[in-house]
Amino acid sequence: MAETATAQLRILYSFPDTIGAAGIGTTAWNQATELAGLGHEVHVHATAVAREVPGAAETVTTLTLAGRRIPHRALGRARAYRRHDGLVARSLRRGAGSYDVVHCWPRATVATAAAARATGVASVREAPNTHTGYAYERVATETARLGLPQPEGHSHTADAEALALEEREYAAVDLVAVPSEFSLETFVDRGFPRERLGLHQYGFDPARFPPPAASANGRAPSLRALFVGRCEPRKGLHYALEAWLGSGAAERGTFTICGDFYPGYDELLADRLGHPSVTVKGFVGDVAAVMRGSDVLLLPTVEEGSALVTYEAQASGCVPVVSDAAGARCTHLEDGLVHEAGDVAALTAHLRLVAGDRELLARLRARTLARRNELTWEQGARDLEGLYRELLAR
Repeated sequence: MAETATAQLRILYSFPDTIGAAGIGTTAWNQATELAGLGHEVHVHATAVAREVPGAAETVTTLTLAGRRIPHRALGRARAYRRHDGLVARSLRRGAGSYDVVHCWPRATVATAAAARATGVASVREAPNTHTGYAYERVATETARLGLPQPEGHSHTADAEALALEEREYAAVDLVAVPSEFSLETFVDRGFPRERLGLHQYGFDPARFPPPAASANGRAPSLRALFVGRCEPRKGLHYALEAWLGSGAAERGTFTICGDFYPGYDELLADRLGHPSVTVKGFVGDVAAVMRGSDVLLLPTVEEGSALVTYEAQASGCVPVVSDAAGARCTHLEDGLVHEAGDVAALTAHLRLVAGDRELLARLRARTLARRNELTWEQGARDLEGLYRELLAR
Protein backbone atom coordinates (compact mmCIF):
# COMPACT_ATOMS: atom_id res chain seq x y z
CA MET A 1 0.00 0.00 0.00
CA ALA A 2 1.56 3.32 -1.06
CA GLU A 3 1.02 6.12 1.42
CA THR A 4 1.02 9.87 0.85
CA ALA A 5 2.71 12.18 3.33
CA THR A 6 -0.66 13.21 4.77
CA ALA A 7 -2.66 9.95 4.75
CA GLN A 8 -3.72 8.57 8.10
CA LEU A 9 -1.92 5.38 9.05
CA ARG A 10 -3.66 2.51 10.82
CA ILE A 11 -1.21 1.35 13.47
CA LEU A 12 -1.47 -1.63 15.80
CA TYR A 13 0.85 -0.73 18.67
CA SER A 14 1.81 -3.89 20.58
CA PHE A 15 3.42 -3.52 24.01
CA PRO A 16 3.80 -6.69 26.15
CA ASP A 17 4.10 -4.89 29.49
CA THR A 18 2.20 -2.15 31.33
CA ILE A 19 1.89 0.84 29.05
CA GLY A 20 2.32 4.11 30.92
CA ALA A 21 4.36 2.55 33.75
CA ALA A 22 7.87 3.75 34.57
CA GLY A 23 10.76 2.88 32.26
CA ILE A 24 9.95 1.46 28.84
CA GLY A 25 6.25 1.74 29.67
CA THR A 26 6.67 5.52 29.55
CA THR A 27 8.51 5.34 26.24
CA ALA A 28 5.73 3.21 24.73
CA TRP A 29 3.01 5.50 26.13
CA ASN A 30 4.64 8.60 24.67
CA GLN A 31 5.13 6.98 21.27
CA ALA A 32 1.51 5.80 21.05
CA THR A 33 0.16 9.09 22.41
CA GLU A 34 2.10 11.25 19.97
CA LEU A 35 1.30 9.01 17.00
CA ALA A 36 -2.38 9.44 17.82
CA GLY A 37 -1.77 13.16 18.25
CA LEU A 38 -0.44 13.30 14.69
CA GLY A 39 -3.82 12.07 13.51
CA HIS A 40 -3.08 8.38 13.05
CA GLU A 41 -5.48 5.60 14.00
CA VAL A 42 -3.65 3.88 16.86
CA HIS A 43 -4.87 0.56 18.27
CA VAL A 44 -3.03 -0.16 21.52
CA HIS A 45 -2.61 -3.78 22.64
CA ALA A 46 -0.82 -4.05 26.00
CA THR A 47 -0.80 -6.54 28.85
CA ALA A 48 -2.00 -3.80 31.21
CA VAL A 49 -2.57 -0.04 31.27
CA ALA A 50 -1.20 2.39 33.88
CA ARG A 51 -2.30 5.45 31.87
CA GLU A 52 -4.81 5.51 29.07
CA VAL A 53 -3.40 6.62 25.71
CA PRO A 54 -5.23 9.83 24.72
CA GLY A 55 -6.72 9.64 21.25
CA ALA A 56 -6.23 5.89 20.82
CA ALA A 57 -8.82 4.25 18.57
CA GLU A 58 -8.98 1.36 21.04
CA THR A 59 -7.05 -0.11 23.94
CA VAL A 60 -6.98 -3.89 24.35
CA THR A 61 -5.47 -5.57 27.43
CA THR A 62 -4.10 -9.05 26.81
CA LEU A 63 -3.36 -10.22 30.35
CA THR A 64 -6.78 -9.96 31.95
CA LEU A 65 -9.42 -12.42 33.08
CA ALA A 66 -13.00 -11.34 33.79
CA GLY A 67 -11.83 -7.74 33.71
CA ARG A 68 -9.03 -8.30 36.24
CA ARG A 69 -5.34 -8.05 35.52
CA ILE A 70 -3.23 -11.22 35.57
CA PRO A 71 0.32 -10.43 36.75
CA HIS A 72 3.13 -11.63 34.48
CA ARG A 73 4.53 -13.70 37.34
CA ALA A 74 1.27 -15.69 37.63
CA LEU A 75 1.90 -17.21 34.20
CA GLY A 76 5.67 -16.87 34.21
CA ARG A 77 7.13 -13.96 32.26
CA ALA A 78 8.07 -15.93 29.15
CA ARG A 79 4.62 -17.52 28.94
CA ALA A 80 2.94 -14.15 29.52
CA TYR A 81 4.89 -12.60 26.63
CA ARG A 82 4.02 -15.55 24.36
CA ARG A 83 0.36 -15.14 25.27
CA HIS A 84 0.46 -11.45 24.36
CA ASP A 85 2.27 -12.23 21.10
CA GLY A 86 -0.30 -14.87 20.18
CA LEU A 87 -3.29 -12.67 20.95
CA VAL A 88 -1.94 -9.77 18.91
CA ALA A 89 -1.23 -12.16 16.02
CA ARG A 90 -4.84 -13.36 16.21
CA SER A 91 -6.09 -9.76 16.16
CA LEU A 92 -4.08 -9.12 13.00
CA ARG A 93 -5.54 -12.16 11.26
CA ARG A 94 -9.08 -11.36 12.32
CA GLY A 95 -8.67 -7.74 11.24
CA ALA A 96 -7.02 -8.48 7.91
CA GLY A 97 -7.08 -5.28 5.88
CA SER A 98 -7.63 -3.10 8.97
CA TYR A 99 -4.01 -2.15 9.64
CA ASP A 100 -1.04 -0.73 7.76
CA VAL A 101 1.70 -1.21 10.36
CA VAL A 102 2.23 -3.20 13.54
CA HIS A 103 4.82 -1.85 15.99
CA CYS A 104 6.18 -4.57 18.31
CA TRP A 105 8.36 -4.60 21.40
CA PRO A 106 10.89 -7.21 22.59
CA ARG A 107 9.83 -10.69 23.71
CA ALA A 108 6.47 -10.60 21.90
CA THR A 109 7.22 -10.33 18.20
CA VAL A 110 7.64 -13.65 16.36
CA ALA A 111 3.98 -14.71 16.05
CA THR A 112 2.87 -11.11 15.47
CA ALA A 113 5.40 -10.61 12.65
CA ALA A 114 4.32 -13.87 10.99
CA ALA A 115 0.67 -12.80 11.11
CA ALA A 116 1.61 -9.38 9.76
CA ARG A 117 3.41 -10.92 6.80
CA ALA A 118 0.49 -13.23 6.10
CA THR A 119 -1.99 -10.34 6.08
CA GLY A 120 0.11 -7.77 4.21
CA VAL A 121 0.90 -5.58 7.23
CA ALA A 122 4.33 -3.97 7.64
CA SER A 123 6.08 -4.95 10.88
CA VAL A 124 8.45 -2.84 12.98
CA ARG A 125 10.25 -4.03 16.09
CA GLU A 126 11.51 -1.55 18.70
CA ALA A 127 15.14 -2.05 19.81
CA PRO A 128 15.40 0.16 22.91
CA ASN A 129 19.05 -0.77 23.50
CA THR A 130 22.00 -1.94 21.45
CA HIS A 131 22.03 -5.39 19.84
CA THR A 132 21.40 -7.74 22.76
CA GLY A 133 24.49 -9.84 22.01
CA TYR A 134 26.65 -6.70 22.13
CA ALA A 135 24.93 -5.53 25.32
CA TYR A 136 25.58 -8.83 27.11
CA GLU A 137 29.25 -8.86 26.14
CA ARG A 138 29.99 -5.20 26.86
CA VAL A 139 28.27 -5.18 30.25
CA ALA A 140 29.87 -8.49 31.28
CA THR A 141 33.32 -7.11 30.43
CA GLU A 142 32.76 -3.90 32.40
CA THR A 143 31.28 -5.65 35.42
CA ALA A 144 34.05 -8.25 35.52
CA ARG A 145 36.70 -5.53 35.24
CA LEU A 146 35.32 -4.03 38.44
CA GLY A 147 35.26 -7.42 40.16
CA LEU A 148 31.48 -7.42 40.62
CA PRO A 149 29.15 -10.37 39.96
CA GLN A 150 26.23 -10.12 37.56
CA PRO A 151 22.92 -10.94 39.26
CA GLU A 152 20.98 -13.82 37.76
CA GLY A 153 17.96 -12.60 35.85
CA HIS A 154 19.28 -9.06 35.39
CA SER A 155 18.29 -7.59 32.01
CA HIS A 156 21.94 -7.36 30.95
CA THR A 157 23.16 -10.69 32.32
CA ALA A 158 23.88 -13.10 29.45
CA ASP A 159 20.98 -15.44 28.71
CA ALA A 160 21.41 -17.69 25.66
CA GLU A 161 17.71 -18.44 25.37
CA ALA A 162 16.74 -14.75 25.56
CA LEU A 163 19.39 -13.84 22.98
CA ALA A 164 18.14 -16.54 20.60
CA LEU A 165 14.60 -15.16 20.90
CA GLU A 166 15.82 -11.60 20.29
CA GLU A 167 17.64 -12.69 17.14
CA ARG A 168 14.56 -14.53 15.87
CA GLU A 169 12.59 -11.33 16.44
CA TYR A 170 15.14 -9.21 14.58
CA ALA A 171 14.89 -11.61 11.63
CA ALA A 172 11.08 -11.85 11.68
CA VAL A 173 10.20 -8.18 11.15
CA ASP A 174 10.49 -5.90 8.15
CA LEU A 175 12.34 -3.19 10.11
CA VAL A 176 14.16 -2.89 13.42
CA ALA A 177 13.78 0.63 14.86
CA VAL A 178 16.94 1.83 16.64
CA PRO A 179 17.20 5.09 18.64
CA SER A 180 20.83 6.08 17.99
CA GLU A 181 23.68 5.76 15.53
CA PHE A 182 25.70 3.92 18.17
CA SER A 183 22.93 1.34 18.59
CA LEU A 184 22.55 1.00 14.83
CA GLU A 185 26.24 0.24 14.37
CA THR A 186 26.11 -2.59 16.94
CA PHE A 187 23.58 -4.32 14.68
CA VAL A 188 25.60 -3.69 11.51
CA ASP A 189 28.77 -4.99 13.20
CA ARG A 190 26.96 -8.29 13.80
CA GLY A 191 25.97 -8.64 10.18
CA PHE A 192 22.43 -7.27 10.33
CA PRO A 193 21.46 -5.60 7.01
CA ARG A 194 21.69 -1.84 7.30
CA GLU A 195 18.67 -1.40 5.02
CA ARG A 196 16.49 -3.20 7.58
CA LEU A 197 17.42 -0.75 10.35
CA GLY A 198 15.46 2.46 10.90
CA LEU A 199 16.93 5.33 12.92
CA HIS A 200 14.56 7.37 15.08
CA GLN A 201 14.70 9.29 18.35
CA TYR A 202 13.07 9.28 21.75
CA GLY A 203 12.14 12.51 23.52
CA PHE A 204 11.04 14.47 26.57
CA ASP A 205 7.72 15.74 27.90
CA PRO A 206 7.62 19.59 27.73
CA ALA A 207 5.02 19.69 30.52
CA ARG A 208 7.27 17.78 32.92
CA PHE A 209 10.51 19.44 31.82
CA PRO A 210 9.86 23.17 31.32
CA PRO A 211 12.70 25.45 30.20
CA PRO A 212 14.78 27.09 32.93
CA ALA A 213 14.25 30.69 33.90
CA ALA A 214 16.14 33.18 31.74
CA SER A 215 18.11 34.29 34.81
CA ALA A 216 19.64 30.81 35.15
CA ASN A 217 22.35 31.54 32.61
CA GLY A 218 24.98 28.93 33.46
CA ARG A 219 27.26 31.41 35.21
CA ALA A 220 27.30 29.91 38.69
CA PRO A 221 30.72 30.44 40.33
CA SER A 222 31.56 26.72 40.21
CA LEU A 223 30.57 23.73 38.11
CA ARG A 224 27.42 21.87 39.12
CA ALA A 225 27.51 18.35 37.66
CA LEU A 226 24.71 15.79 37.76
CA PHE A 227 24.29 12.05 37.22
CA VAL A 228 20.77 10.64 36.84
CA GLY A 229 19.98 6.98 36.33
CA ARG A 230 20.58 3.51 37.66
CA CYS A 231 23.93 3.56 39.44
CA GLU A 232 25.51 0.49 37.85
CA PRO A 233 28.70 -0.42 35.94
CA ARG A 234 26.85 -0.19 32.61
CA LYS A 235 26.16 3.52 33.17
CA GLY A 236 29.80 4.31 33.90
CA LEU A 237 29.38 6.14 37.20
CA HIS A 238 32.85 4.92 38.19
CA TYR A 239 34.26 6.74 35.16
CA ALA A 240 32.29 9.86 36.05
CA LEU A 241 33.69 9.91 39.59
CA GLU A 242 37.26 9.25 38.44
CA ALA A 243 37.09 12.09 35.92
CA TRP A 244 35.33 14.42 38.35
CA LEU A 245 38.00 14.02 41.01
CA GLY A 246 40.85 14.08 38.48
CA SER A 247 39.71 17.19 36.61
CA GLY A 248 40.04 19.65 39.47
CA ALA A 249 36.33 20.50 39.20
CA ALA A 250 35.75 18.84 42.59
CA GLU A 251 37.86 21.47 44.34
CA ARG A 252 35.08 24.07 44.02
CA GLY A 253 32.19 22.37 42.25
CA THR A 254 29.48 19.89 43.23
CA PHE A 255 28.53 16.50 41.79
CA THR A 256 25.02 15.28 42.58
CA ILE A 257 24.09 11.63 41.99
CA CYS A 258 20.42 10.64 41.64
CA GLY A 259 19.58 6.96 41.40
CA ASP A 260 19.56 3.59 43.12
CA PHE A 261 22.70 1.45 43.30
CA TYR A 262 23.51 -1.92 41.74
CA PRO A 263 24.43 -4.47 44.46
CA GLY A 264 27.97 -3.90 45.73
CA TYR A 265 28.65 -0.95 43.44
CA ASP A 266 28.28 1.67 46.19
CA GLU A 267 30.73 -0.22 48.43
CA LEU A 268 33.22 -0.40 45.56
CA LEU A 269 32.96 3.37 45.03
CA ALA A 270 32.67 4.33 48.71
CA ASP A 271 35.88 6.38 48.93
CA ARG A 272 34.97 8.45 45.87
CA LEU A 273 31.32 8.79 46.88
CA GLY A 274 32.52 10.10 50.23
CA HIS A 275 34.35 13.09 48.74
CA PRO A 276 32.98 16.40 50.12
CA SER A 277 31.98 17.59 46.62
CA VAL A 278 29.80 14.51 45.98
CA THR A 279 26.18 14.19 47.12
CA VAL A 280 24.21 10.96 46.71
CA LYS A 281 20.47 11.65 46.71
CA GLY A 282 19.08 8.28 45.63
CA PHE A 283 15.67 8.43 43.98
CA VAL A 284 14.50 12.00 43.28
CA GLY A 285 10.84 12.78 42.56
CA ASP A 286 11.32 16.13 40.80
CA VAL A 287 14.37 15.40 38.67
CA ALA A 288 13.44 18.27 36.34
CA ALA A 289 14.13 20.81 39.09
CA VAL A 290 17.50 19.19 39.81
CA MET A 291 18.38 19.37 36.12
CA ARG A 292 17.42 23.04 35.87
CA GLY A 293 19.74 23.70 38.81
CA SER A 294 22.71 21.89 37.25
CA ASP A 295 25.24 22.87 34.59
CA VAL A 296 26.16 19.52 33.06
CA LEU A 297 24.81 15.97 32.90
CA LEU A 298 27.57 13.38 33.28
CA LEU A 299 26.71 10.10 31.56
CA PRO A 300 29.82 8.12 30.55
CA THR A 301 27.74 5.01 29.83
CA VAL A 302 29.36 2.04 28.10
CA GLU A 303 26.14 0.58 26.61
CA GLU A 304 22.85 2.35 25.91
CA GLY A 305 20.10 2.76 23.34
CA SER A 306 19.36 6.46 23.70
CA ALA A 307 19.18 7.60 27.33
CA LEU A 308 15.98 9.52 28.07
CA VAL A 309 17.81 11.56 30.70
CA THR A 310 19.90 13.19 27.97
CA TYR A 311 16.77 14.58 26.26
CA GLU A 312 15.38 15.72 29.61
CA ALA A 313 18.65 17.36 30.63
CA GLN A 314 18.95 19.21 27.32
CA ALA A 315 15.37 20.45 27.66
CA SER A 316 16.33 21.77 31.11
CA GLY A 317 19.45 23.61 29.94
CA CYS A 318 21.78 21.02 31.47
CA VAL A 319 24.61 20.43 28.98
CA PRO A 320 25.33 16.77 28.16
CA VAL A 321 28.88 15.64 28.91
CA VAL A 322 28.48 12.10 27.70
CA SER A 323 30.02 9.09 26.00
CA ASP A 324 29.30 8.25 22.39
CA ALA A 325 27.38 5.21 23.68
CA ALA A 326 24.78 7.37 25.45
CA GLY A 327 22.77 7.95 22.28
CA ALA A 328 22.48 11.67 23.08
CA ARG A 329 21.29 14.00 20.34
CA CYS A 330 24.17 16.46 20.58
CA THR A 331 27.31 17.39 18.66
CA HIS A 332 30.70 17.70 20.31
CA LEU A 333 31.63 21.32 21.13
CA GLU A 334 28.39 22.60 19.62
CA ASP A 335 25.75 21.66 22.20
CA GLY A 336 27.58 19.10 24.31
CA LEU A 337 30.87 17.34 24.95
CA VAL A 338 31.20 13.75 23.72
CA HIS A 339 33.97 11.25 24.48
CA GLU A 340 34.54 7.68 23.34
CA ALA A 341 33.04 5.26 25.87
CA GLY A 342 35.64 4.29 28.46
CA ASP A 343 38.04 7.14 27.67
CA VAL A 344 38.48 8.64 31.14
CA ALA A 345 41.27 10.96 30.02
CA ALA A 346 38.99 12.61 27.47
CA LEU A 347 36.13 12.90 29.97
CA THR A 348 38.52 14.42 32.51
CA ALA A 349 39.66 16.98 29.95
CA HIS A 350 36.05 17.84 29.07
CA LEU A 351 35.17 18.48 32.71
CA ARG A 352 38.30 20.57 33.17
CA LEU A 353 37.32 22.56 30.07
CA VAL A 354 33.78 23.47 31.15
CA ALA A 355 34.85 24.04 34.76
CA GLY A 356 37.45 26.56 33.65
CA ASP A 357 35.66 28.26 30.76
CA ARG A 358 32.30 29.64 31.84
CA GLU A 359 31.85 31.42 28.50
CA LEU A 360 32.08 28.08 26.70
CA LEU A 361 29.59 26.53 29.11
CA ALA A 362 27.17 29.40 28.52
CA ARG A 363 27.46 28.95 24.73
CA LEU A 364 26.92 25.21 24.94
CA ARG A 365 23.91 25.77 27.16
CA ALA A 366 22.38 28.37 24.83
CA ARG A 367 22.73 26.03 21.84
CA THR A 368 21.30 23.15 23.87
CA LEU A 369 18.20 25.16 24.71
CA ALA A 370 17.89 26.42 21.13
CA ARG A 371 17.32 22.80 20.03
CA ARG A 372 14.75 22.08 22.72
CA ASN A 373 11.79 21.75 20.31
CA GLU A 374 13.68 19.20 18.20
CA LEU A 375 13.91 16.78 21.12
CA THR A 376 10.26 16.26 22.08
CA TRP A 377 8.29 13.02 21.94
CA GLU A 378 6.25 14.61 19.15
CA GLN A 379 9.39 14.80 17.02
CA GLY A 380 10.12 11.19 17.93
CA ALA A 381 6.67 10.21 16.66
CA ARG A 382 7.33 12.09 13.42
CA ASP A 383 10.48 10.01 13.02
CA LEU A 384 8.45 6.82 13.48
CA GLU A 385 5.85 8.06 11.03
CA GLY A 386 8.63 8.59 8.48
CA LEU A 387 9.95 5.06 9.05
CA TYR A 388 6.46 3.59 8.62
CA ARG A 389 5.84 5.50 5.38
CA GLU A 390 9.23 4.58 3.95
CA LEU A 391 8.59 0.93 4.77
CA LEU A 392 5.15 0.98 3.19
CA ALA A 393 6.52 2.69 0.07
CA ARG A 394 8.87 -0.26 -0.50
